[in-house]
Amino acid sequence: MSNILSLSVGQYSQTGRKAQNQDAFGVVTPEEPLLTSKGAVAVIADGVSSSEDGGKASDYSVKGFLNDYYSTPESWTVKTAGQKILTALNRWLYGQGYHIYGTNKGLVTTLSILVIKSTTGHIFHLGDTRIYHFHNKNMECLTQDHRIQVSADKEYLARAMGIELNIEIDYRSLTVNEGDYFLFSTDGVHEYVEDAEIARYLYENTSDLTKACQLITEQAYANDSPDNLTCQIIRVEGLATPDSNTFYKKLTELPFPPALTAGMNLDGYHILRELYASSHVQLYVALDEETQKQVVLKTPSLNFEDDPAYIDLFLHEEWIGKRLTHPHVMKIYEHKRHRQCLYYVAEYIQGQTLRVWMNDNHQPPLSEMRVIIEQIASGLRAFHRMEMIHQDIKPENIIIDKHGTVKIIDFGSTKIAGLEEITTPIERINLLGTKNYTAPEYLQGYTGSTRSDLFSMGVIAYEMLTGQLPFGELDKKPQRLNYISACNYNPDLPVWVDCALKKAVHPNPTRRYESLSEFLYDLSHPSPFPLRERNPVAFWRRTSIVAMIINFFLLLLLLK
Repeated sequence: MSNILSLSVGQYSQTGRKAQNQDAFGVVTPEEPLLTSKGAVAVIADGVSSSEDGGKASDYSVKGFLNDYYSTPESWTVKTAGQKILTALNRWLYGQGYHIYGTNKGLVTTLSILVIKSTTGHIFHLGDTRIYHFHNKNMECLTQDHRIQVSADKEYLARAMGIELNIEIDYRSLTVNEGDYFLFSTDGVHEYVEDAEIARYLYENTSDLTKACQLITEQAYANDSPDNLTCQIIRVEGLATPDSNTFYKKLTELPFPPALTAGMNLDGYHILRELYASSHVQLYVALDEETQKQVVLKTPSLNFEDDPAYIDLFLHEEWIGKRLTHPHVMKIYEHKRHRQCLYYVAEYIQGQTLRVWMNDNHQPPLSEMRVIIEQIASGLRAFHRMEMIHQDIKPENIIIDKHGTVKIIDFGSTKIAGLEEITTPIERINLLGTKNYTAPEYLQGYTGSTRSDLFSMGVIAYEMLTGQLPFGELDKKPQRLNYISACNYNPDLPVWVDCALKKAVHPNPTRRYESLSEFLYDLSHPSPFPLRERNPVAFWRRTSIVAMIINFFLLLLLLK
């Protein structure tokens, strides 16, 4: 069993009976760490001959995807990265086609892509190139030809890159196994060679995949194919499926540091004092002797020295912090010197937690609350843009520095969509945040979303304005959540603000705001919320009165 993703590749392309070969193809298997975090990519494209320059379109699409995919954040899912790249590539092709040739048929190509990450294959597809999957002698076409039949002898492409400003991209995923084959072909090949023949050439030449590709294209030519002929085959030799021993060995490459005290030196960091300690972690204020800058060292607790899930989570905190650079998110620094043991270095924020601030500022003016909430939202957007969900937004995890700048800290519960796609031999801990601030869907066993962070932020806004919680003190698994109007605790609060808070913390995530910006807008702009939301009792009282009047008149009509 291999512990890394490895592929064998065969490729063959010929011009065939055309004057120019407008097909393009390619495979990239990067070095680590990208091989694990992003996977391997195989692409095929067929420039549309009726366009002005299909060859350029196919070449740009293949090279563009292969280059741009590995530049996207490692925290993004394959689906997000692929769709964003293809959307941008399509707009570029469409714009260049009009700019150079003055038509939407300037640069047009089909495109089929396979990304293999961990043990999953991800397919993106537009047009009539194809990807076949061979598993245990079974052959399956993973793509659908995007063609429209006009008459018995005439059809045209319904979808392709560069032909329209907005495109619909086919996406699907499947489990990949060692020994699987994936065969890519242009329509000049698969329209002129039967599937059974393709499979026969493949299985008769497994020791030479390039030869298999050549024989398939030559058969298409012999069958009078008038088009360019391209075939590409990859065989999955190994998958990134580390066993528990290998995985644990990698996690424990660095030993845990000893307990640190003032005056000690660790890798050029002079320990000044202990900042915080719990059964899980220790924080120390230290002086970087090289830069003379105060920093914070976070060290893991010796209580978890033999717990791989804990170590994995600790390393993820560092991984997240190094990829987020935002004025409202605590910065974690790259290690400039060799580490003797496991710890990470973060910026030292001189200030107080939002909890302390709230204790000192009961029911602050709306303007002060907005300033803080807007900064929290700005920091959360940095997480959400990277497909990360913080999952533990609470007053204790927010610091206000001496200049009034708000920063989100502690990434221990953060969910990273891209890393969730990577198979590991351990069950990753999914910390669900803190009671009273955790979105109800987590406690009900559902997956969270950006709206879950919005819920936590809404609770904080409510608490800042009232000193209370919107549902009171919660049990670990509350059965029913009944919102308590913020105006009950703060009668001077505008009703429209209470309506905004109620919507932000709605128990049903689909009933909350779709975005942070919508919530921020409603906190600053009086809006005519429906009476049902502003005052449910008054709404149903009025509804009952209207219903009684209608029934009275209906009764009179019946008695006539």
